[in-house]
Amino acid sequence: MSGAVTLLRPAAANPATRPELSDALRASVATKSAAALEFLRAAAAEFGSAGELTFANSFGAEDMVLTDLILREALPIEIFSLDTGRLPTETYTLIGEVEQRYGAKLKIFFPDATAVENHVRTHGINAFYDSVELRKACCGVRKMEPLRRALTGKKAWITGLRAAQSVTRTGLPLREFDAGNGLEKLNPLSDWSEAEVWAYIRIHEVPYNALHDQFYPSIGCAPCTRAIALGEDVRAGRWWWEDPASKECGLHVKKG
Repeated sequence: MSGAVTLLRPAAANPATRPELSDALRASVATKSAAALEFLRAAAAEFGSAGELTFANSFGAEDMVLTDLILREALPIEIFSLDTGRLPTETYTLIGEVEQRYGAKLKIFFPDATAVENHVRTHGINAFYDSVELRKACCGVRKMEPLRRALTGKKAWITGLRAAQSVTRTGLPLREFDAGNGLEKLNPLSDWSEAEVWAYIRIHEVPYNALHDQFYPSIGCAPCTRAIALGEDVRAGRWWWEDPASKECGLHVKKG
């Protein structure tokens, strides 16, 4: 019987999280890591060390690369995360691993409890499946409002966005002005490939979300995230019932 991967014979391991660490890939990761570190140091120098530069960590693979660079090099950059109240168990486990590994306490922001209660009572516990509008409304309550609080008083924020992640992120620059939030937005990994991200994680033994090994390349809230099949787009598991052009929660949508 053939050993080929099929729907009835899934892959035993996710090859995306274990790229072959060729000399070329190692060299590319070393070059881009040095550039990202230089970029972060320059940003810290420009925006100061008084908590006015912050990194939005959603604990995806890209964010773990930046977390490692910031904490391993003891850069004066605040790290925060948004706990929507519906994150996967594996994400909470990773938060604990990060704090233990690096000896750091992360700044966690939660949604307003009354706003969540009102939204659920009005629309239902899983209303995000019913329409794009209701899904974005849920993201607004659970993500956008806490993000606004997290960015209050900041001069710039850092993300782990990559241009290759989806059609909504093509042409992503290293730096742009975030008109919606009124501050600079920095994307140090904008030109990294998925293989380079995972090579960095393997080379430096960085902790990561266990769901990645179960074919979850992009991880958000548990009910809005699924595993993908080999060959699917890396964002196919996020809001899979929607058109790809609408697959943003609002955190990274440019204001016209």
